[in-house]
Amino acid sequence: MNIEYNFKNGKLLELALTHISLANDLKEESNQRLEFLGDSVLSYIIATELYRMYPKFDEGDLTRLRASLVCEKSLASLAEKLDLGSGIKLGNSEKKSGGRKKDSILADTFEAVLGAIFLDSDIETAKEWTLRVFGETIKNIEEMDTANYKSELQIYFQKRDKNTDVVKYKLKKKIGPDHDPEFLVEAVYMGKVIGEGKGKSRKIAEQSAAKEAFERMGNKK
Repeated sequence: MNIEYNFKNGKLLELALTHISLANDLKEESNQRLEFLGDSVLSYIIATELYRMYPKFDEGDLTRLRASLVCEKSLASLAEKLDLGSGIKLGNSEKKSGGRKKDSILADTFEAVLGAIFLDSDIETAKEWTLRVFGETIKNIEEMDTANYKSELQIYFQKRDKNTDVVKYKLKKKIGPDHDPEFLVEAVYMGKVIGEGKGKSRKIAEQSAAKEAFERMGNKK
C-alpha cells in the first residue's frame, strides 16, 4: 500500500482495513463505523472545496459535482491508486470472490481510511490528505461532467433553425497567474452573445458558457 500518511496509532489503520467479512469470522469490530465517519468527513471536505472553487455555482451544480467526485467508482479508483486492495483484510468468502477488486469494498475502505486519518490527527490534516490524493480531479471535475452542453446547444439550434450555423466560443479574458488561471468565454451564435462562462481551463469555460446559453433557451438538464 501507499497511503501517503504515517499513523501515530497503527491500530486505527488496522481497523480501517478490516472488512466486515473477516470481522464476522473473528467476532471483532469491522471498519464500518470508520467508514461512516469517513463518509461525513469526505462530504465536508469536498463540499467546502467546491464552494470555494466555484463561487458562481448554485446548490444544484455544487451537489452534482460533489456526487461525481464521491461516487463509488471515483473512490474505488482512488483506492486503487493507493493500492488499498493489497492491505484489506477479508474473510475467506470475500477472498474467493475477488473482494480486493470490488468497487464497493475499495470505496468503503477509502472512506474508512479517511475516517482513521481524521481520528489520528485533525480535520486540517484529513483535508490536506484528501485533496492531495484527489489531485487534479477536483479542478477538472467540470470537464469530466457527463452533461456536454456544447453538443446539446448545437443540436438545439440545428433543430430549431434548420441551418448549418455553428455556435462559436470567444475568449473574452484570462485572469490570474499561469499556475491558477481563470478563463472567461462568450458563446456566440450568428454574431450575438448568447451565454458567458468561466472555468479553470478554456474548455471548462466554454462548457459553462454553453450551459448558460442552453438554459436561457428554456432547457434544463
